[in-house]
Amino acid sequence: MKDTVERRMKIIEVLCVRRHDTIKNLAEEFNVSERTLRYDIGILECSYPIYTIQGRGGGVHIIEGYRLGMKYLSDEQVELLERICSGLVGKDLKILKDILTTFKKPQLKK
Repeated sequence: MKDTVERRMKIIEVLCVRRHDTIKNLAEEFNVSERTLRYDIGILECSYPIYTIQGRGGGVHIIEGYRLGMKYLSDEQVELLERICSGLVGKDLKILKDILTTFKKPQLKK
């Protein structure tokens, strides 16, 4: 069991660095079958912002901006800061927008 959990965490770490990879490459790298790797990805999708795409350019992807262990603002915090932005100008507005860009939870592109 420990090996499975460790392997899955390593998969997330690898995806955070590479941003995407193929099932085949990941299966070879972690010395498991493609079926096992697909099962791991299915489990990881429940807790991490990863997704798969089939076909050319496909594979396993992690959403842009996601970083392992990073804390993100809650939706309520984002809404408050966006309301505050409307009353700011100049350097203060730029700083607050930078904060939102850095700490707003990344969203899946639709």
